[in-house]
Amino acid sequence: MALSPASAADCFPLARLKYGGGGDWYTGPSMLPNLAKRLRSDLGMKVCAAERQVEPLSADLYDTPVLFMTGHGKVAFTEEERNALRAWLGRGGLLFADDNYGLAESFRAEMDTLFPRRVLRPLPATHPIFRSHYRFPGGLPKIHQHEGKAATAYGLEIDGPHGKRVAVLFTTESDLGNGWEDPGVHKDAPEAREQALRMGVNVFAWFLEGAKAR
Repeated sequence: MALSPASAADCFPLARLKYGGGGDWYTGPSMLPNLAKRLRSDLGMKVCAAERQVEPLSADLYDTPVLFMTGHGKVAFTEEERNALRAWLGRGGLLFADDNYGLAESFRAEMDTLFPRRVLRPLPATHPIFRSHYRFPGGLPKIHQHEGKAATAYGLEIDGPHGKRVAVLFTTESDLGNGWEDPGVHKDAPEAREQALRMGVNVFAWFLEGAKAR
């Protein structure tokens, strides 16, 4: 990877993407700190306790191998930001977007602009991301019901030095991030929160193993 993740003396940053367009990119402040605890306990990762907030044009973009983004509203990038994200993704980064309900339409439009010849495709339940640490034989778990649609994970593949790889992961109709929050925020059942956290662990286990397309 051409990125610069934390050295042995540092911690692996959990980074949240701060984006324009009016969406609440900052929603769920307990999401990443709670996921960090599980990454430390389940994978033995030396993860930073506090989240890092990164903009597409931030100087420390290349210190953050994975960018998480969520929210309910519109996301919009400038052309300069698209160029920066495209270059970062091309160097090995993973953009992990979790639709908090309301993000999907504008996010898909941005991905179409960012990679006009690439498509977000559903990941089958046999994809390695669903067995990288915990097993999810049915694919992405559904944490919140909303309209009752099936939870689906999408991947956007780009060309890498070792072939195609998934550079963008988009989870919809699931609300994984809400399941990572403190128990009293949404009052989710413990079983649902556990499923959400386990899936979050799987994303990082899969990424650290190489995030291969198949």
